[in-house]
Parts: sequence; structure tokens; C-alpha cells
Amino acid sequence: MEIEIQARNFSLTRAMRAHIERRLGFALSTCYRHVRRILVRLSDINGPRGGSDKRCQLEVMLPGQAVVVEDTEADLYVAINRAASRAGRTVLRQLRRKRHLNRVCTP
Repeated sequence: MEIEIQARNFSLTRAMRAHIERRLGFALSTCYRHVRRILVRLSDINGPRGGSDKRCQLEVMLPGQAVVVEDTEADLYVAINRAASRAGRTVLRQLRRKRHLNRVCTP
């Protein structure tokens, strides 16, 4: 699973990169073999003004489709955790739907 991380309006630290990889690995562990690539976009919307403005957008590439999840919080680590958890649930749901449709359509 390839993980690409892009940071906008702040610098990405090693600790943050490790946290992202660890959280995504945990959240997507049940469907790891189906995930081709993950694009992580981190941004600080308001810059130095503060507030609930740290955004984490995840784009998970699956065979034939992409799942996009986004979360905005005051703390970037919280935004990463919530987005990763939602991405894991959404990817699992999409894979279950695809399997169900394949069973119904295949004689």
C-alpha cells in the first residue's frame, strides 16, 4: 500500500508522518490487500489565526473506485484519527457492497 502525504501551509514532521502511517495501517488493516494507494492531504485553512481549521483529506484508491473522506478539527492529530477511522469504515462498506453485487449478478 503506497501512502503519499501532501502538507499545505505548514511543515510535515517525521512524527506526524509516522502517526499517519500507523493510523492508516490500523484503520485499513482488514482490507489492506484491496487498497492500491492512499493520498493524504493536510492543510491549515486559517494559517496562524487558529481555530478549528486543520483539515485532513484522505483519498483511498480501490480497484475501480476511490473513497474520499475529510475531517476538520482544531488539532491535526484528531483530524487524522477521525478521517482514518471513517475511511476504514467506508472502504469496508464499499468492498462489502461490491462483493454482494458480484454474488447477485453472477449465476
